[in-house]
Amino acid sequence: MSNRFIGARQTTLAREIQLTGTGVHSGAPVSLTLHPAEADTGLRFLVTKRGKVISEIAAHVANVKNLTLCTVIGDGAGTTVGTVEHLLAALRGLSIDNLYIEIDSKEVPIMDGSSAVFVDAIDRVGIRELSEPRKYIKVLKPVRVEENGCWGTLEPHAGFRMDVEIDFSSPIIGNQRLQYEMSPGVFRHEISRARTFGFMSDVEKLWKAGLALGADLTNTVAIGEDKIMNKEGLRYPQEFVRHKMLDAVGDLALAGMPLLGAYRSYRGGHRLNSMVLQALFSDASNWEIALAPRARATRSPVHLVPQTVVAAE
Repeated sequence: MSNRFIGARQTTLAREIQLTGTGVHSGAPVSLTLHPAEADTGLRFLVTKRGKVISEIAAHVANVKNLTLCTVIGDGAGTTVGTVEHLLAALRGLSIDNLYIEIDSKEVPIMDGSSAVFVDAIDRVGIRELSEPRKYIKVLKPVRVEENGCWGTLEPHAGFRMDVEIDFSSPIIGNQRLQYEMSPGVFRHEISRARTFGFMSDVEKLWKAGLALGADLTNTVAIGEDKIMNKEGLRYPQEFVRHKMLDAVGDLALAGMPLLGAYRSYRGGHRLNSMVLQALFSDASNWEIALAPRARATRSPVHLVPQTVVAAE
């Protein structure tokens, strides 16, 4: 058996994936095609109109345009793609580094409200290793953001650790906290099937605002005054905080490379997740790019080779 360090090389899909679905906010049909890409491409959205690519948008926090109920990225000309977090969570959760994401709508399809459909599709086609070493964003110094009683931190760590806590007044949710050292196995089995959720009392307000037009009980856990409205109930214990962790994995994928760091959030959401990344990149001394080794002779701890770079604009 090869003694090469598993996960040392960049990855892409083994072959193309085509998916269709509905936008949770627009209610419109969406076609999505995931194309394998070469090393150092990163995750890039190709927005099409009438079959032609009209914009290429890198999945990076510098391109975030809106954080109302979902994460929206866009270009300088006004083209945007929303609800990117569940797909990006699946890609980062399964350690996929390079991909072109072709989409014919302004919104990634909601599918079942989780990352499960994306994970299943990826598992069917497989993941292909590339020849180049994987690159990481290595957190060098703690960063912290606070806003309206919510806070988030990123601290140096040898892997990718997630610690997410939520606290809702609703007795159906209450206070929930979950901690994991993230890996493809943990993401697949513990996080990927956790669905988005919402309160029935907010539905009419969202509809009047032109939002949640595609939301229903097939893609959202609906919370009534004293019960969950979905007949099947929850998929996991603490499914609500698991979905918040799923969202955070997707939002933190907008670092542009996998993170080496420990993320902790309290009462966070898309806005807080984005603000923490912005705080990280605001000072070049907070981070550096680290390369995974191409090979190792024993099962000793991984040693990453730092490479000095300037902060992203």
